[in-house]
Amino acid sequence: MDNDSNGGGTTPLELVLAWGFVGIPLLWGVYGTLVNALKLFQ
Repeated sequence: MDNDSNGGGTTPLELVLAWGFVGIPLLWGVYGTLVNALKLFQ
């Protein structure tokens, strides 16, 4: 059976929203960590 043919699949919009919900705070945390780490080397 083809998994894409069932009616309960995830839409591309749902995938974008889910990755954004996880990815944006993750990237913000990495950015903040890098900024603080650079202060140690100044």
